[in-house]
Amino acid sequence: MDQPDLTDDDDSLVAVQRYRTLWISDLHLGTAGCQAEALLDFLRLTRCDTLYLVGDIVDGWQLRRHWHWPQAHNDVVQKLLRKVRKGTRVVFVPGNHDEFARHFLGHHFGGIEVVDDPVHLTADGRRLWITHGDRFDGVVQCARWLAHLGDHAYELALRLNWQLNRLRARLGLPYWSLSRYLKLKVKRAVSYIGDFEQAVAREARRRGADGVVCGHIHHAELREIDGVLYANDGDWVESLSALAEHADGRLELLDWSAHARLAGQATPLPVLQARPVSELPALAKETAV
Repeated sequence: MDQPDLTDDDDSLVAVQRYRTLWISDLHLGTAGCQAEALLDFLRLTRCDTLYLVGDIVDGWQLRRHWHWPQAHNDVVQKLLRKVRKGTRVVFVPGNHDEFARHFLGHHFGGIEVVDDPVHLTADGRRLWITHGDRFDGVVQCARWLAHLGDHAYELALRLNWQLNRLRARLGLPYWSLSRYLKLKVKRAVSYIGDFEQAVAREARRRGADGVVCGHIHHAELREIDGVLYANDGDWVESLSALAEHADGRLELLDWSAHARLAGQATPLPVLQARPVSELPALAKETAV
């Protein structure tokens, strides 16, 4: 991992980790489940040339039902705009929860580019197609009423999860995601994740890309599927994860839920999987669904 730099950010000296590219998605700003404080910490302690926002950044579905926009959510938006002013290219790829932004493709908001289906060229020459992934979700595309019903149930699970983790914090226990646990324990949900990954990888191959970066299913993953690199950057509601590209083109998943701040400095960012792209065929055999 690249060595962190000391940079003056927001009038304080902090240790930051530098990357060539970062991908984050499913922030769900505007919901009680959004981990805005952790996200602000992540944005403050990382630097990159390009930052991709891979959909569901603002949760328009829930904001239409009831308004929830605390100061921390506004701070996230301001932090993203600040990164643009400091020279970071920020690209927003809309998802289903912020599908209203698809009406503004090709526009810039505060310097943030709104783009559909961009292709990223890694430092080692790989072409990565970037999409939120909701177009490969049959429920979202064919039964929107069911998707909204599931969104209500998911919101309830997140509220229960919040109460549970308040208790765990008092007991000195680490953060734990109830909704993530339930999804991975339900056989049909695991099958859905596998089908989604296969469908997205097939489309990337059809487009002639070497790989795909997506979000949507809140399940961080980095592996090869039939010769195509599949990368899901996870979310900032449950897994608190991001995808990173180093200066040499190496990709890794960052797990911010395990990050621990020390007085006056930051610990190295923990990783979920930190293998070079060249080693991913072996990784696929170990993690295939």
